[in-house]
Amino acid sequence: MKYYIIAGEKSGDLHGSNLVKSIKQEDVEVNLRGIGGELMQKEGVELFLHFHKVNFFGFFDVFRNFYSLYKIFKATEKDILKFKPDVLILIDFAGFNLRMANFAKKHGIKVFYYISPKIWAWNVGRAHKIKHLVDKMFVILPFEVPFYKQFGYHVEYVGNPIMDAIATFLPNPNFISDNYLHQRPIVA
Repeated sequence: MKYYIIAGEKSGDLHGSNLVKSIKQEDVEVNLRGIGGELMQKEGVELFLHFHKVNFFGFFDVFRNFYSLYKIFKATEKDILKFKPDVLILIDFAGFNLRMANFAKKHGIKVFYYISPKIWAWNVGRAHKIKHLVDKMFVILPFEVPFYKQFGYHVEYVGNPIMDAIATFLPNPNFISDNYLHQRPIVA
């Protein structure tokens, strides 16, 4: 299958790379393209753009870069159509990804969302939009299942991906000396 994955920040790159590892275990003929970072690229995702090019924070940053962002939206839409994915996988990054979900839906591309935007905290009304645009939502927090259920939308709880990151973490044996912590108390 062909997967187009969009992760617009460093944490999305981490979680996307772990997701790709799992996809590759199930689909040996996988073809991956999208927006992400070094970790996703290392796992075999052909990057259309690095997430640094789409990562804008705050209203003023978005406003100041509006034209650049508009060009990135249009270029990403063209790239998605050229790649012809079987599914578009979106990772968090609501402002950008909900626009891409709308585009994909209009073009008959399945949309999966991994790591729901935190709409329960800042924009509950977007649940209706997500229900309309997203074919399958995979959530990482248990309370998101009943949250979406109140909107008549069944989502799948898959556990928190931070556990994948913890499982693969290799501590630096020289951490104390590298950070000059010999004489300091260490809490964690």
